[in-house]
Amino acid sequence: MDDTPSIRSLKTKRFRWWFSRKKKKADPFNHLGEVSDEGEEDDYMDSRSFEMDPCIAADELRVFVGTWNVAGRSPVGSLAVDLDDWLNLKESADIYVLGFQEIVPLKAKNIIGGENQTEATNWNLLIGRTLNDKYGCPWLTPFINPINSESYRYVGNSESQRQHVFNSRISTTPMRNYQVEQSSIRYSRYKLIASKKMVGVFVSVWMRRALLKRYNVSDVKICSVACGIMGYLGNKGSVSVSMSIGGTSFCFVAAHLASGEKKGDEGKRNHQVSEIFRRTSFPRLRQDGDSLVPLTILGHDRIFWFGDLNYRLYLEDNLARDLIKKKDWRALQKFDQLQKELDDGGVFQGWREGNIEFAPTYKYSSTNCERYSGGVPNRIGEKQRTPAWCDRILWYGKGVKQISYFRSESKFSDHRPVSALFSTKIQVVKCSNRRAIAPEPVTSGAVPNKIEQDKTDEEAKTNLQSLIEEDAKTFPANKHTKRVNR
Repeated sequence: MDDTPSIRSLKTKRFRWWFSRKKKKADPFNHLGEVSDEGEEDDYMDSRSFEMDPCIAADELRVFVGTWNVAGRSPVGSLAVDLDDWLNLKESADIYVLGFQEIVPLKAKNIIGGENQTEATNWNLLIGRTLNDKYGCPWLTPFINPINSESYRYVGNSESQRQHVFNSRISTTPMRNYQVEQSSIRYSRYKLIASKKMVGVFVSVWMRRALLKRYNVSDVKICSVACGIMGYLGNKGSVSVSMSIGGTSFCFVAAHLASGEKKGDEGKRNHQVSEIFRRTSFPRLRQDGDSLVPLTILGHDRIFWFGDLNYRLYLEDNLARDLIKKKDWRALQKFDQLQKELDDGGVFQGWREGNIEFAPTYKYSSTNCERYSGGVPNRIGEKQRTPAWCDRILWYGKGVKQISYFRSESKFSDHRPVSALFSTKIQVVKCSNRRAIAPEPVTSGAVPNKIEQDKTDEEAKTNLQSLIEEDAKTFPANKHTKRVNR
């Protein structure tokens, strides 16, 4: 007797369900790029439901962003205590992005002369020890020169051996392979991912080693924009880092903008912000292949802009100091230049900044680091400066939630360091048979190669055979059915 129509219909429905499920697995990124605009909670999730595709999930990362103008001073061993306080290691993050300004004095020889990497190396050494020694792990990474590459790619080999390849496009250092010793991989918890110095502006990005094993971290590129003297010298400007983690792109912009508190100086800062947006680019490289890497700052999913932005207060010095004594930060913010620009849309339209609940970070006296420079009566030799929140951290893009925003009390320079801790969502592939570290992100519509296609076909045959055998056990079968199963 042949299968009844109801049995044949049930078999057809089950096969269609199985086939549609396999098709979704073959294209795990078919839902990337779609985000919700309904409310702040949806804004934080930044992803549609992944229930239809178990291969895609939204993981949460903690990103620490810090900025510090160190006034041309070299790092010293005793500074480790201050660094520990600034990095807030009690609440450890997955990624540390640190921006510095004036790591060298802004003198003519440093601005016009060639780049000297000594100070950048010293800062990286101190940061590495602080991050890793905190957890009882000796920092054994041997590194003489800082990594100041323009493109970085993490290439996955075996679980016990990882190779880091740095491809420089504009650095004077020739392209080289930088092999990290196995002792460093075994003991240190954080790895230096990118580092770049432009005169006094310096950025250093560190990431948990566990993330490098868990996610596809790729397409790390760096772009520096000098917009200081004559609009093209590096005493002012930015250094930006672009990178992808899983299916989410990040951009970190460390900046030092024009100084001055005279009327109209805010216009210079606004112009430099526009120039940084216009001139920052991350050109496609040959090794990018078909991956859709962002080319500009605003092309990224998550963007963080931080540094000595130098925006001041529209307020007389004595009135500002009175509000500071009262700790009336809300009243003081009404006169903040950057806040006014954010409200008016002059620059950073659509960007966000957390609530400022700390005292202005600039300018402290060099003779008495407990008080602001100047005031009445004015001390001899001190610069008269109205205190201001010069050091700021902004962000743009959905899927970001700020956890904290504070200043530290290091008296190392005339600026207080500022930091913010963020929680952000990233889209990742969860399938167990995926490559641990993909050299290039998989994009929707990618054509599978022959090996992958043969593997998929073989899996289809096996699963189809299992489905038929299961049906044979469930429903009565005749001779015709047995011939089909053979």
